[in-house]
Amino acid sequence: MAGMARSVEAQQEADFQNQAHIPASAAWGHWTTGVSEEEMHMSNFQTAIAALALVAGLATLASPASAQGTSADATYRDIQATLGSVPTMFKVFPESGIAGAWAEFKSLQLNPNTALNGKTKELLGLAVAAQIPCQHCIYFHTAAAKLNGASDQEIREAVAMASIVRHWSTTLQGMQMDPVTFRQETDAVLAHAAKMAKQKGK
Repeated sequence: MAGMARSVEAQQEADFQNQAHIPASAAWGHWTTGVSEEEMHMSNFQTAIAALALVAGLATLASPASAQGTSADATYRDIQATLGSVPTMFKVFPESGIAGAWAEFKSLQLNPNTALNGKTKELLGLAVAAQIPCQHCIYFHTAAAKLNGASDQEIREAVAMASIVRHWSTTLQGMQMDPVTFRQETDAVLAHAAKMAKQKGK
C-alpha cells in the first residue's frame, strides 16, 4: 500500500510539473513569434536571455505567494467584469502569471483604441490560428471577427492569405534562398509597383 501511495504521489507531482510547463511553453511560443534571428542578433538575444534568467532568479526572493494570490483574485474579478464570466482558459493559467497575461489580452486584443481595429486584429488572429493549427483559436477568432463586422469573404481571404504565406515560406526555407538576395529583389519589385501606381495616378 505504501508503494502504491508513493506511486500516486509521484504521478500527481508529474502531472503538476507538466501543467506548469504548458503556460511556459505558450509564453515562449508567443515571444519567438515576435523575434527572429534576422531581426535580433543572436548574441544580443542570448545576452538578454541571460539577464532575464538572473532577474527571474532574484525575483524569487521577493515574490511572496500571498501577493500573487491577491493579484490573481483581482484579475479574476476584472475578467468577470469585462467578459461576464471567467473562461476556463484563464482559470487554468498559473496564478503567478495571470495578471500579466490578462493585461496583455485586454490592453491589446480587446482595446478598441489600438492602431488596428477589432476586425483586423481578429482576422490576423484567425490567419495565425489556421497555421498553428489551433481549433480553439480558429473558433474564437472566426466568431470574434464576425462580431467585429467581418464578412464571410473577408474570413475566407484571411485564411487563404495565411496559406499563401505558408506555401512560399516553405519554398523559400526549403530551397535555402539567400535572405539578402530575397530582400533586394523584394525592394526592387515594390519600387516598380510604386512607380506604376504613381503613373496610373497621373
